[in-house]
Amino acid sequence: MSSELIINAHPGGGVEIALLRDKKIIELHQEHAETNFAVGDIYLGSVNKLMPGLNAAFIDVGHEKDAFLHYLDLGPQVKSLQKFARNLRGNAKMEPWPKQSENEADIEKTGKIGQVLNRFQQVVVQVSKEPISNKGPRLSSELSLAGRFVVLMPFEDSVSISKKIVKVDERNRLKKMVHSIKPKNFGVIVRTVAEDQPIEDIEKDLKDLIGKWGAMCDQLRTANPPQKILGESDRSLTIIRDLVNDDFTNIYVNDGYVFNQVKDYVKSISPSLEKIVKLYNGKLPIFEHFQIDKQIKASFGKEVNFSGGSYLIIEHTEALHVVDVNSGSTKGKEINQEESALQVNLEAATEIARQLRLRDMGGIIVVDFIDQKTPGNRKLVYERLKEEMKSDRARHKILPMSPFGLVQITRQRVRPEMSVVTTEKCPTCKGTGEITSSIVITDEIENNLRYFIQNLNMSGITLEVHPYIGAYLKQGFLSSTRLKWFLKYKKFVKIKTVNSLHFGEYRFLNANGEEIKV
Repeated sequence: MSSELIINAHPGGGVEIALLRDKKIIELHQEHAETNFAVGDIYLGSVNKLMPGLNAAFIDVGHEKDAFLHYLDLGPQVKSLQKFARNLRGNAKMEPWPKQSENEADIEKTGKIGQVLNRFQQVVVQVSKEPISNKGPRLSSELSLAGRFVVLMPFEDSVSISKKIVKVDERNRLKKMVHSIKPKNFGVIVRTVAEDQPIEDIEKDLKDLIGKWGAMCDQLRTANPPQKILGESDRSLTIIRDLVNDDFTNIYVNDGYVFNQVKDYVKSISPSLEKIVKLYNGKLPIFEHFQIDKQIKASFGKEVNFSGGSYLIIEHTEALHVVDVNSGSTKGKEINQEESALQVNLEAATEIARQLRLRDMGGIIVVDFIDQKTPGNRKLVYERLKEEMKSDRARHKILPMSPFGLVQITRQRVRPEMSVVTTEKCPTCKGTGEITSSIVITDEIENNLRYFIQNLNMSGITLEVHPYIGAYLKQGFLSSTRLKWFLKYKKFVKIKTVNSLHFGEYRFLNANGEEIKV
Protein backbone atom coordinates (compact mmCIF):
# COMPACT_ATOMS: atom_id res chain seq x y z
CA MET A 1 0.00 0.00 0.00
CA SER A 2 1.66 3.24 -1.18
CA SER A 3 0.80 6.73 0.06
CA GLU A 4 1.39 10.07 -1.63
CA LEU A 5 0.87 13.68 -0.62
CA ILE A 6 -0.02 16.25 -3.31
CA ILE A 7 0.36 19.91 -2.24
CA ASN A 8 -1.28 22.55 -4.42
CA ALA A 9 -0.05 26.00 -3.31
CA HIS A 10 -1.91 28.99 -4.77
CA PRO A 11 -0.02 32.13 -5.88
CA GLY A 12 -2.20 34.44 -3.77
CA GLY A 13 -1.72 32.32 -0.65
CA GLY A 14 -3.55 29.29 0.65
CA VAL A 15 -2.92 25.64 -0.01
CA GLU A 16 -4.83 22.46 -0.87
CA ILE A 17 -3.43 19.12 0.27
CA ALA A 18 -4.60 15.73 -0.99
CA LEU A 19 -3.60 12.47 0.67
CA LEU A 20 -3.65 9.55 -1.78
CA ARG A 21 -3.53 5.87 -0.92
CA ASP A 22 -2.94 3.62 -3.91
CA LYS A 23 -3.75 6.64 -6.15
CA LYS A 24 -7.17 7.09 -4.47
CA ILE A 25 -7.88 10.26 -2.49
CA ILE A 26 -8.72 9.61 1.17
CA GLU A 27 -8.15 13.04 2.76
CA LEU A 28 -8.47 16.59 1.45
CA HIS A 29 -7.35 19.65 3.41
CA GLN A 30 -7.79 23.29 2.46
CA GLU A 31 -6.15 26.25 4.14
CA HIS A 32 -6.97 29.75 2.93
CA ALA A 33 -4.48 32.60 3.13
CA GLU A 34 -6.65 34.49 5.63
CA THR A 35 -7.30 31.46 7.86
CA ASN A 36 -6.82 32.17 11.57
CA PHE A 37 -7.67 30.26 14.71
CA ALA A 38 -6.21 26.91 13.67
CA VAL A 39 -6.29 23.99 16.06
CA GLY A 40 -3.20 24.22 18.30
CA ASP A 41 -2.85 28.02 18.26
CA ILE A 42 -2.31 29.55 21.71
CA TYR A 43 -3.79 32.96 22.63
CA LEU A 44 -3.81 35.41 25.48
CA GLY A 45 -7.52 36.18 25.74
CA SER A 46 -9.83 37.89 28.20
CA VAL A 47 -13.03 36.64 29.82
CA ASN A 48 -15.99 38.43 28.24
CA LYS A 49 -18.86 36.64 29.95
CA LEU A 50 -19.42 33.90 32.51
CA MET A 51 -22.31 31.50 31.92
CA PRO A 52 -23.01 29.64 35.21
CA GLY A 53 -25.91 27.72 33.62
CA LEU A 54 -23.52 26.23 31.04
CA ASN A 55 -20.62 26.13 33.52
CA ALA A 56 -18.57 27.86 30.85
CA ALA A 57 -17.12 31.20 29.82
CA PHE A 58 -16.98 33.15 26.56
CA ILE A 59 -13.46 34.37 25.82
CA ASP A 60 -12.40 37.20 23.52
CA VAL A 61 -9.51 35.94 21.37
CA GLY A 62 -10.04 38.34 18.46
CA HIS A 63 -12.61 36.30 16.52
CA GLU A 64 -15.89 37.96 15.48
CA LYS A 65 -17.64 35.47 17.75
CA ASP A 66 -16.45 34.94 21.31
CA ALA A 67 -14.71 31.60 21.84
CA PHE A 68 -16.21 28.97 24.15
CA LEU A 69 -14.36 27.59 27.18
CA HIS A 70 -16.12 24.93 29.28
CA TYR A 71 -15.13 24.18 32.87
CA LEU A 72 -14.12 20.62 31.94
CA ASP A 73 -11.71 22.05 29.33
CA LEU A 74 -9.85 24.17 31.88
CA GLY A 75 -7.63 21.25 32.86
CA PRO A 76 -6.69 20.29 36.43
CA GLN A 77 -3.62 22.57 36.47
CA VAL A 78 -5.33 25.75 35.26
CA LYS A 79 -4.52 27.64 38.47
CA SER A 80 -0.84 26.75 38.06
CA LEU A 81 -0.96 28.11 34.49
CA GLN A 82 -2.68 31.32 35.65
CA LYS A 83 -0.11 31.88 38.42
CA PHE A 84 2.80 31.19 36.06
CA ALA A 85 1.45 33.57 33.37
CA ARG A 86 0.78 36.31 35.96
CA ASN A 87 4.29 36.06 37.41
CA LEU A 88 5.88 35.92 33.95
CA ARG A 89 4.13 39.11 32.85
CA GLY A 90 5.04 40.89 36.08
CA ASN A 91 8.71 39.90 36.18
CA ALA A 92 10.84 40.50 33.08
CA LYS A 93 13.73 38.44 34.52
CA MET A 94 11.68 35.36 35.41
CA GLU A 95 12.78 32.19 33.63
CA PRO A 96 10.17 30.59 31.32
CA TRP A 97 10.36 27.19 33.06
CA PRO A 98 7.56 26.47 35.56
CA LYS A 99 8.83 25.08 38.86
CA GLN A 100 7.04 22.11 40.33
CA SER A 101 7.28 23.58 43.83
CA GLU A 102 5.19 26.56 42.73
CA ASN A 103 2.28 24.51 41.34
CA GLU A 104 -1.18 25.24 42.70
CA ALA A 105 -3.60 22.52 43.79
CA ASP A 106 -5.65 20.90 41.00
CA ILE A 107 -9.20 22.22 40.59
CA GLU A 108 -12.17 20.01 41.46
CA LYS A 109 -13.75 18.00 38.63
CA THR A 110 -17.24 19.03 39.81
CA GLY A 111 -16.41 22.70 40.41
CA LYS A 112 -18.02 25.82 38.95
CA ILE A 113 -16.59 28.20 36.37
CA GLY A 114 -17.02 31.18 38.72
CA GLN A 115 -14.64 29.57 41.21
CA VAL A 116 -11.79 29.71 38.71
CA LEU A 117 -12.43 32.65 36.34
CA ASN A 118 -13.62 36.23 36.75
CA ARG A 119 -14.97 38.61 34.14
CA PHE A 120 -12.25 40.59 32.27
CA GLN A 121 -9.59 38.20 33.61
CA GLN A 122 -6.72 37.51 31.21
CA VAL A 123 -6.32 33.82 30.37
CA VAL A 124 -3.93 31.70 28.29
CA VAL A 125 -5.96 29.36 26.07
CA GLN A 126 -5.44 26.98 23.15
CA VAL A 127 -7.77 26.41 20.19
CA SER A 128 -9.18 22.87 20.35
CA LYS A 129 -11.81 23.31 17.59
CA GLU A 130 -11.83 25.78 14.73
CA PRO A 131 -14.80 28.13 14.23
CA ILE A 132 -17.68 26.16 12.69
CA SER A 133 -20.79 27.71 11.09
CA ASN A 134 -21.91 30.59 13.32
CA LYS A 135 -19.91 29.41 16.34
CA GLY A 136 -16.59 30.79 17.52
CA PRO A 137 -13.55 28.63 18.30
CA ARG A 138 -13.66 26.14 21.18
CA LEU A 139 -10.85 26.52 23.69
CA SER A 140 -8.90 24.63 26.32
CA SER A 141 -6.55 25.79 29.06
CA GLU A 142 -4.83 22.40 29.14
CA LEU A 143 -1.94 23.41 26.88
CA SER A 144 -0.05 20.92 24.71
CA LEU A 145 2.69 21.36 22.11
CA ALA A 146 2.76 18.61 19.48
CA GLY A 147 5.95 17.43 17.80
CA ARG A 148 6.61 14.52 15.45
CA PHE A 149 7.51 11.98 18.16
CA VAL A 150 6.20 13.51 21.38
CA VAL A 151 3.64 15.94 22.80
CA LEU A 152 4.82 18.31 25.54
CA MET A 153 2.38 19.20 28.35
CA PRO A 154 3.41 21.79 30.98
CA PHE A 155 2.51 21.48 34.69
CA GLU A 156 2.44 17.69 34.56
CA ASP A 157 5.16 15.19 35.33
CA SER A 158 3.95 11.93 33.79
CA VAL A 159 5.05 10.03 30.68
CA SER A 160 2.34 8.34 28.62
CA ILE A 161 2.88 5.96 25.71
CA SER A 162 0.53 5.67 22.72
CA LYS A 163 -1.81 2.70 23.08
CA LYS A 164 -1.01 1.72 19.50
CA ILE A 165 2.50 0.74 20.63
CA VAL A 166 1.72 -2.73 21.92
CA LYS A 167 5.15 -4.32 22.46
CA VAL A 168 5.85 -4.30 26.21
CA ASP A 169 9.64 -4.05 25.80
CA GLU A 170 9.30 -1.04 23.48
CA ARG A 171 6.84 0.71 25.80
CA ASN A 172 9.23 0.24 28.72
CA ARG A 173 12.20 1.45 26.66
CA LEU A 174 10.39 4.61 25.56
CA LYS A 175 9.09 5.41 29.04
CA LYS A 176 12.51 5.02 30.64
CA MET A 177 14.17 7.01 27.84
CA VAL A 178 11.76 9.95 28.00
CA HIS A 179 11.90 10.12 31.81
CA SER A 180 15.67 10.53 31.53
CA ILE A 181 15.55 13.48 29.09
CA LYS A 182 12.38 15.43 29.83
CA PRO A 183 12.48 18.64 31.93
CA LYS A 184 10.82 18.70 35.34
CA ASN A 185 7.20 19.85 35.61
CA PHE A 186 6.55 18.90 31.98
CA GLY A 187 4.54 15.86 31.01
CA VAL A 188 5.18 13.99 27.76
CA ILE A 189 2.97 11.85 25.54
CA VAL A 190 4.97 9.56 23.25
CA ARG A 191 3.33 9.25 19.83
CA THR A 192 2.97 6.06 17.79
CA VAL A 193 5.56 7.13 15.23
CA ALA A 194 8.23 7.12 17.98
CA GLU A 195 8.23 3.31 18.03
CA ASP A 196 11.75 1.93 17.41
CA GLN A 197 13.20 5.44 16.99
CA PRO A 198 16.64 6.25 18.47
CA ILE A 199 16.89 8.43 21.56
CA GLU A 200 18.74 11.14 19.59
CA ASP A 201 15.74 11.81 17.31
CA ILE A 202 13.25 11.85 20.18
CA GLU A 203 15.49 14.13 22.26
CA LYS A 204 15.87 16.55 19.33
CA ASP A 205 12.08 16.66 18.90
CA LEU A 206 11.64 17.33 22.62
CA LYS A 207 14.21 20.15 22.56
CA ASP A 208 12.41 21.78 19.62
CA LEU A 209 9.17 21.78 21.62
CA ILE A 210 10.92 23.24 24.67
CA GLY A 211 12.25 25.96 22.37
CA LYS A 212 8.70 26.67 21.21
CA TRP A 213 7.56 26.92 24.81
CA GLY A 214 10.32 29.45 25.52
CA ALA A 215 9.36 31.52 22.46
CA MET A 216 5.72 31.49 23.57
CA CYS A 217 6.69 32.70 27.04
CA ASP A 218 8.70 35.57 25.51
CA GLN A 219 5.58 36.60 23.55
CA LEU A 220 3.41 36.29 26.64
CA ARG A 221 5.53 38.74 28.65
CA THR A 222 4.46 41.74 26.55
CA ALA A 223 1.24 40.51 24.91
CA ASN A 224 -2.03 42.43 25.15
CA PRO A 225 -5.27 40.45 24.84
CA PRO A 226 -6.59 39.38 22.46
CA GLN A 227 -3.30 38.25 20.89
CA LYS A 228 -1.87 35.06 19.43
CA ILE A 229 1.27 34.06 21.31
CA LEU A 230 2.04 30.78 19.54
CA GLY A 231 0.87 29.66 16.11
CA GLU A 232 0.60 26.07 14.89
CA SER A 233 2.79 25.14 11.90
CA ASP A 234 1.47 25.50 8.35
CA ARG A 235 -1.20 22.91 7.56
CA SER A 236 1.09 21.16 5.08
CA LEU A 237 3.88 20.79 7.65
CA THR A 238 1.41 19.68 10.32
CA ILE A 239 0.06 16.92 8.07
CA ILE A 240 3.58 15.82 7.18
CA ARG A 241 4.48 15.75 10.87
CA ASP A 242 1.45 13.63 11.75
CA LEU A 243 1.22 11.33 8.74
CA VAL A 244 4.41 10.85 6.77
CA ASN A 245 6.20 7.56 7.38
CA ASP A 246 8.09 4.92 5.41
CA ASP A 247 4.89 3.97 3.53
CA PHE A 248 5.03 7.28 1.64
CA THR A 249 6.54 7.11 -1.82
CA ASN A 250 6.13 10.71 -3.01
CA ILE A 251 5.36 14.24 -1.84
CA TYR A 252 4.69 16.50 -4.82
CA VAL A 253 4.66 20.31 -4.46
CA ASN A 254 3.89 22.80 -7.23
CA ASP A 255 5.49 25.89 -5.67
CA GLY A 256 9.23 26.49 -5.25
CA TYR A 257 9.00 28.29 -1.89
CA VAL A 258 6.68 25.69 -0.36
CA PHE A 259 8.83 22.92 -1.87
CA ASN A 260 11.95 24.21 -0.10
CA GLN A 261 9.98 24.63 3.13
CA VAL A 262 8.61 21.08 2.96
CA LYS A 263 11.94 19.57 1.92
CA ASP A 264 13.81 21.25 4.79
CA TYR A 265 11.17 20.10 7.27
CA VAL A 266 11.18 16.49 6.03
CA LYS A 267 14.98 16.51 6.13
CA SER A 268 14.91 17.70 9.75
CA ILE A 269 12.44 15.04 10.94
CA SER A 270 13.44 12.11 8.71
CA PRO A 271 16.51 12.59 6.47
CA SER A 272 15.92 9.26 4.72
CA LEU A 273 12.62 10.56 3.30
CA GLU A 274 14.05 13.79 1.86
CA LYS A 275 14.31 12.20 -1.59
CA ILE A 276 10.53 11.64 -1.84
CA VAL A 277 9.86 15.41 -1.86
CA LYS A 278 9.60 16.47 -5.50
CA LEU A 279 8.89 19.77 -7.26
CA TYR A 280 6.13 19.47 -9.87
CA ASN A 281 6.78 21.45 -13.06
CA GLY A 282 4.18 19.95 -15.43
CA LYS A 283 2.08 22.01 -17.84
CA LEU A 284 -1.22 20.84 -16.37
CA PRO A 285 -2.32 22.06 -12.92
CA ILE A 286 -1.02 19.62 -10.31
CA PHE A 287 -4.48 18.44 -9.17
CA GLU A 288 -5.54 17.86 -12.77
CA HIS A 289 -2.33 15.96 -13.57
CA PHE A 290 -2.90 13.52 -10.70
CA GLN A 291 -6.65 13.33 -11.51
CA ILE A 292 -7.51 14.70 -8.06
CA ASP A 293 -10.01 17.24 -9.43
CA LYS A 294 -11.88 14.42 -11.13
CA GLN A 295 -11.92 12.33 -7.94
CA ILE A 296 -13.13 15.30 -5.89
CA LYS A 297 -16.06 15.94 -8.23
CA ALA A 298 -16.96 12.25 -8.15
CA SER A 299 -16.67 11.94 -4.36
CA PHE A 300 -18.38 15.03 -2.95
CA GLY A 301 -21.82 14.88 -4.52
CA LYS A 302 -25.04 13.82 -2.84
CA GLU A 303 -24.76 10.51 -4.71
CA VAL A 304 -21.48 8.58 -4.50
CA ASN A 305 -20.98 5.51 -6.67
CA PHE A 306 -18.80 2.58 -5.72
CA SER A 307 -18.10 -0.85 -7.22
CA GLY A 308 -20.72 -2.90 -9.08
CA GLY A 309 -23.24 -0.10 -9.67
CA SER A 310 -24.06 0.37 -5.97
CA TYR A 311 -24.12 3.87 -4.53
CA LEU A 312 -24.47 5.96 -1.36
CA ILE A 313 -26.86 8.84 -0.78
CA ILE A 314 -25.35 11.32 1.70
CA GLU A 315 -27.61 13.94 3.31
CA HIS A 316 -26.54 16.63 5.77
CA THR A 317 -28.88 18.17 8.34
CA GLU A 318 -28.32 20.58 11.23
CA ALA A 319 -28.46 17.74 13.76
CA LEU A 320 -26.76 14.83 12.01
CA HIS A 321 -25.57 13.24 8.77
CA VAL A 322 -27.48 10.42 7.10
CA VAL A 323 -25.94 7.86 4.72
CA ASP A 324 -28.21 5.51 2.78
CA VAL A 325 -26.73 2.43 1.07
CA ASN A 326 -28.36 1.38 -2.21
CA SER A 327 -27.62 -1.68 -4.31
CA GLY A 328 -28.43 0.18 -7.55
CA SER A 329 -27.95 -1.95 -10.66
CA THR A 330 -26.14 -4.70 -8.76
CA LYS A 331 -27.59 -8.05 -9.74
CA GLY A 332 -27.43 -11.16 -7.62
CA LYS A 333 -28.03 -13.75 -10.32
CA GLU A 334 -25.67 -16.34 -8.90
CA ILE A 335 -26.15 -15.57 -5.20
CA ASN A 336 -29.22 -15.16 -3.05
CA GLN A 337 -30.57 -11.87 -1.73
CA GLU A 338 -28.93 -12.16 1.70
CA GLU A 339 -25.47 -12.80 0.22
CA SER A 340 -25.96 -10.00 -2.29
CA ALA A 341 -26.88 -7.56 0.52
CA LEU A 342 -23.82 -8.66 2.52
CA GLN A 343 -21.50 -8.08 -0.44
CA VAL A 344 -22.87 -4.59 -1.11
CA ASN A 345 -22.81 -3.64 2.60
CA LEU A 346 -19.18 -4.76 3.00
CA GLU A 347 -18.11 -2.65 0.03
CA ALA A 348 -20.22 0.25 1.31
CA ALA A 349 -18.51 0.08 4.73
CA THR A 350 -15.14 0.65 3.05
CA GLU A 351 -16.45 3.62 1.06
CA ILE A 352 -18.24 5.13 4.07
CA ALA A 353 -15.03 5.09 6.13
CA ARG A 354 -13.28 6.88 3.25
CA GLN A 355 -16.08 9.43 2.90
CA LEU A 356 -16.01 10.34 6.59
CA ARG A 357 -12.29 11.13 6.37
CA LEU A 358 -12.49 12.81 2.98
CA ARG A 359 -15.35 15.16 3.92
CA ASP A 360 -14.18 15.40 7.55
CA MET A 361 -17.75 14.75 8.69
CA GLY A 362 -18.22 15.13 12.43
CA GLY A 363 -20.97 14.83 15.03
CA ILE A 364 -23.58 12.11 14.68
CA ILE A 365 -23.70 9.96 11.53
CA VAL A 366 -26.47 7.41 10.91
CA VAL A 367 -25.88 4.78 8.21
CA ASP A 368 -28.82 2.85 6.76
CA PHE A 369 -27.35 -0.36 5.35
CA ILE A 370 -29.34 -2.79 3.19
CA ASP A 371 -31.47 -5.04 5.42
CA GLN A 372 -29.90 -8.34 6.45
CA LYS A 373 -31.76 -11.08 8.29
CA THR A 374 -28.73 -12.96 9.61
CA PRO A 375 -27.16 -11.51 12.81
CA GLY A 376 -23.80 -12.96 11.79
CA ASN A 377 -23.83 -10.97 8.56
CA ARG A 378 -24.74 -7.78 10.41
CA LYS A 379 -21.75 -8.36 12.68
CA LEU A 380 -19.46 -8.87 9.66
CA VAL A 381 -20.46 -5.46 8.27
CA TYR A 382 -19.97 -3.84 11.69
CA GLU A 383 -16.49 -5.38 12.03
CA ARG A 384 -15.54 -4.28 8.50
CA LEU A 385 -16.57 -0.70 9.27
CA LYS A 386 -14.55 -0.70 12.51
CA GLU A 387 -11.50 -2.11 10.72
CA GLU A 388 -11.69 0.46 7.91
CA MET A 389 -11.96 3.33 10.41
CA LYS A 390 -8.91 2.28 12.42
CA SER A 391 -6.73 4.54 10.29
CA ASP A 392 -9.00 7.54 10.95
CA ARG A 393 -7.10 9.98 13.21
CA ALA A 394 -10.30 11.62 14.49
CA ARG A 395 -11.75 10.14 17.68
CA HIS A 396 -14.85 8.12 16.89
CA LYS A 397 -17.24 5.53 18.29
CA ILE A 398 -19.31 3.01 16.33
CA LEU A 399 -22.34 1.21 17.75
CA PRO A 400 -23.30 -2.29 16.53
CA MET A 401 -25.85 -2.57 13.74
CA SER A 402 -29.48 -2.60 14.86
CA PRO A 403 -31.99 -5.18 13.56
CA PHE A 404 -33.21 -2.45 11.18
CA GLY A 405 -29.78 -2.22 9.55
CA LEU A 406 -28.85 1.13 11.17
CA VAL A 407 -25.36 1.93 12.42
CA GLN A 408 -24.76 4.99 14.58
CA ILE A 409 -21.38 6.72 14.55
CA THR A 410 -20.04 9.69 16.47
CA ARG A 411 -16.90 11.31 15.10
CA GLN A 412 -14.80 14.12 16.48
CA ARG A 413 -15.35 17.46 14.78
CA VAL A 414 -12.43 19.89 15.10
CA ARG A 415 -12.66 21.69 11.76
CA PRO A 416 -15.52 22.80 9.51
CA GLU A 417 -16.82 19.94 7.38
CA MET A 418 -15.24 19.78 3.92
CA SER A 419 -17.80 20.81 1.31
CA VAL A 420 -17.23 20.90 -2.44
CA VAL A 421 -19.87 22.09 -4.92
CA THR A 422 -20.32 19.40 -7.56
CA THR A 423 -23.09 21.02 -9.63
CA GLU A 424 -22.79 24.13 -11.76
CA LYS A 425 -24.81 26.16 -14.24
CA CYS A 426 -24.00 25.31 -17.85
CA PRO A 427 -21.49 28.00 -18.96
CA THR A 428 -22.71 27.73 -22.57
CA CYS A 429 -26.48 27.98 -22.23
CA LYS A 430 -26.53 29.78 -18.83
CA GLY A 431 -29.29 27.45 -17.71
CA THR A 432 -31.61 28.13 -20.67
CA GLY A 433 -31.11 24.70 -22.25
CA GLU A 434 -30.21 26.22 -25.65
CA ILE A 435 -26.73 26.55 -27.18
CA THR A 436 -25.25 28.04 -30.32
CA SER A 437 -25.27 25.58 -33.22
CA SER A 438 -22.00 23.91 -34.21
CA ILE A 439 -21.80 25.64 -37.57
CA VAL A 440 -22.05 29.09 -35.97
CA ILE A 441 -19.29 28.20 -33.49
CA THR A 442 -17.00 27.02 -36.30
CA ASP A 443 -17.65 30.26 -38.21
CA GLU A 444 -16.56 32.20 -35.12
CA ILE A 445 -13.44 30.04 -34.78
CA GLU A 446 -12.54 30.58 -38.46
CA ASN A 447 -12.92 34.36 -38.18
CA ASN A 448 -10.38 34.40 -35.34
CA LEU A 449 -8.11 31.98 -37.17
CA ARG A 450 -8.14 34.19 -40.28
CA TYR A 451 -7.08 37.18 -38.17
CA PHE A 452 -4.15 35.30 -36.61
CA ILE A 453 -2.86 33.99 -39.96
CA GLN A 454 -3.50 36.92 -42.31
CA ASN A 455 -3.09 39.90 -39.97
CA LEU A 456 -0.51 38.55 -37.51
CA ASN A 457 1.20 36.07 -39.89
CA MET A 458 1.28 33.34 -37.23
CA SER A 459 2.24 29.69 -37.82
CA GLY A 460 2.15 26.52 -35.76
CA ILE A 461 -1.29 27.30 -34.31
CA THR A 462 -3.08 24.71 -32.16
CA LEU A 463 -6.83 24.86 -31.62
CA GLU A 464 -8.21 23.33 -28.39
CA VAL A 465 -11.93 22.50 -28.49
CA HIS A 466 -14.58 20.26 -26.97
CA PRO A 467 -14.41 16.69 -28.37
CA TYR A 468 -17.75 17.09 -30.22
CA ILE A 469 -16.54 20.23 -32.01
CA GLY A 470 -13.17 18.58 -32.68
CA ALA A 471 -14.92 15.64 -34.35
CA TYR A 472 -17.03 18.03 -36.43
CA LEU A 473 -13.94 19.92 -37.67
CA LYS A 474 -12.01 16.72 -38.55
CA GLN A 475 -14.93 14.77 -40.04
CA GLY A 476 -14.13 13.36 -43.48
CA PHE A 477 -10.66 12.97 -44.97
CA LEU A 478 -10.90 15.01 -48.17
CA SER A 479 -13.80 17.23 -47.15
CA SER A 480 -13.03 18.11 -43.52
CA THR A 481 -13.18 21.70 -42.29
CA ARG A 482 -9.53 21.49 -41.23
CA LEU A 483 -8.48 20.53 -44.80
CA LYS A 484 -10.50 23.44 -46.20
CA TRP A 485 -8.67 25.80 -43.84
CA PHE A 486 -5.33 24.41 -45.03
CA LEU A 487 -6.23 24.93 -48.69
CA LYS A 488 -7.55 28.44 -48.00
CA TYR A 489 -4.81 29.80 -45.70
CA LYS A 490 -1.86 27.55 -46.72
CA LYS A 491 -1.09 26.76 -43.06
CA PHE A 492 -1.88 23.65 -41.07
CA VAL A 493 -3.87 24.01 -37.85
CA LYS A 494 -3.50 21.28 -35.22
CA ILE A 495 -6.79 20.41 -33.53
CA LYS A 496 -6.62 19.10 -29.94
CA THR A 497 -9.69 17.93 -28.05
CA VAL A 498 -9.94 18.78 -24.32
CA ASN A 499 -12.62 17.18 -22.18
CA SER A 500 -12.63 19.97 -19.60
CA LEU A 501 -13.75 22.59 -22.17
CA HIS A 502 -17.49 23.13 -22.45
CA PHE A 503 -19.28 22.83 -25.77
CA GLY A 504 -18.87 26.40 -26.96
CA GLU A 505 -15.44 27.07 -25.46
CA TYR A 506 -12.20 27.02 -27.43
CA ARG A 507 -8.59 28.21 -27.12
CA PHE A 508 -5.82 29.08 -29.58
CA LEU A 509 -2.21 28.25 -28.68
CA ASN A 510 0.93 29.51 -30.45
CA ALA A 511 3.91 27.38 -31.46
CA ASN A 512 5.30 27.66 -27.89
CA GLY A 513 2.10 26.34 -26.37
CA GLU A 514 1.07 29.75 -24.99
CA GLU A 515 -2.55 30.83 -25.26
CA ILE A 516 -3.32 33.50 -27.85
CA LYS A 517 -5.85 35.98 -26.58
CA VAL A 518 -8.47 36.87 -29.16
